[in-house]
Amino acid sequence: MIVGRIAVPNKLSLRRLAVAVAVTALTVSPAQLTSAQEARPANGSIEPDGTVVVPSFRLPPSIYLSEEAKKALPRTPTDQMAPLAGIIAAGQTGAMRQRMPQIVAPRLNKLKEMYKVSTRDAEIAGVPAVYAAPAGGVPKANAKKIMLNLPGGGFVMGVAGGTGMMESIPLAGLAGVEIVSITYRQGPEHVYPAATEDVVKVYRELLKSHKPENIAIFGCSAGGMLTAQAMAAFTREKLPLPAAIGIFCASADARWGGDSRAFGRPFEALPPREDGPAYFKGVNLTDPMVSPVLSPETLKRFPPTLIVTGTRAFEMSAAVNTHRELVKAGATADLHMWDGLGHAFFYDPALPESREAFDVMTGFFRKHLKLVQ
Repeated sequence: MIVGRIAVPNKLSLRRLAVAVAVTALTVSPAQLTSAQEARPANGSIEPDGTVVVPSFRLPPSIYLSEEAKKALPRTPTDQMAPLAGIIAAGQTGAMRQRMPQIVAPRLNKLKEMYKVSTRDAEIAGVPAVYAAPAGGVPKANAKKIMLNLPGGGFVMGVAGGTGMMESIPLAGLAGVEIVSITYRQGPEHVYPAATEDVVKVYRELLKSHKPENIAIFGCSAGGMLTAQAMAAFTREKLPLPAAIGIFCASADARWGGDSRAFGRPFEALPPREDGPAYFKGVNLTDPMVSPVLSPETLKRFPPTLIVTGTRAFEMSAAVNTHRELVKAGATADLHMWDGLGHAFFYDPALPESREAFDVMTGFFRKHLKLVQ
């Protein structure tokens, strides 16, 4: 009850308070309390617009991580974007992109052996491509099915024979299906909508030999974003949509906004960054063709969609919101998150969580493409 301006707890509240105090007294010594107070970081603050100035704090590995993942966590801050920024500044992006297949070849060879997959170079509608398929052959029932992979790489280093194979080889082996990855146009040489135009060209070509219900499309990072943008483009072009899509380590929102945009890099002991891909330079990121999440009319036409992310990934908030908006629009969408892991975590094949992620992808596409094992 309240007397004047002083709140007086009732008997039940007093009893609960007494129990809480007693438990604390029994489990925490005065020395521990003093130590906890000394270890407590300085208080943060909240600005007039609601912005929270977060005090520094310790972020231990998640208790839900495998031992392998805990051991794989970095021990020193490493800014993976720094070398890429240097390459772009030096005007060496195109040359580095061409070298990517050779640079990652040892890693891809291990993946091919692990998942029993073979690859071959090709070209589709003038776009460079690489096919990945089970080395022993695709099961006859899956022969008319195909998956299109849009590689990750920040709209700068997305290469079919590089990141494309890191994404496609495990899935081709586990799902028993042929997957084609493409090297779409990207920055800084090209800007939006060059990549989308390439995907539309390739998809039109695939439709000449495959029914739409026998096609799935997926990508990680930039490729995941591009997958969403492709659905908006297909809808505008009145093309039949594929059976299912995968938006991995990404969202349908080119603004990459939300809480995780702010805490993603600090969770890696790195300073925040506000700049985005040069590919979107001068582009209106609120255009529904660029950020389909802003158009319920577009989202409701999306095929079944699988979204994969991690709680320490900078795209996590945008990915969660994409799932939310898809569900609101009436689309079928699954969201899978791995606690304590960051962006594109499944690129490390040694992690049990990576195999879990590929198993989730396999089950999803097996269901919607009607693949046989």
